[in-house]
Amino acid sequence: MAFYVYILASRQHGTLYTGVTNDPARRVHEHREKAGSAFTRKYGVSRLVYYETCDTPDTAIAREKRLKRWPRAWKIQAIEKHNPNWRDLYEDLNR
Repeated sequence: MAFYVYILASRQHGTLYTGVTNDPARRVHEHREKAGSAFTRKYGVSRLVYYETCDTPDTAIAREKRLKRWPRAWKIQAIEKHNPNWRDLYEDLNR
């Protein structure tokens, strides 16, 4: 089973949220339906703009903690390296 670290955005260069899950399609859907975290509900953060795959839950959690400590500029740089147009990657998960 794979585990995922992901970043959601409210819009391009908007509010960012970093999370971890073993089912990104389900988790992003929860955020979109306002059943995710209170933070994502409050700030309208639901666009999947970045994700990484990890082999173990411990690796994913450690990576999430590292990303959360990153300065905002580093997160934006990572997003734009892999997703320069800030396209919503949620649809890719359901293919």
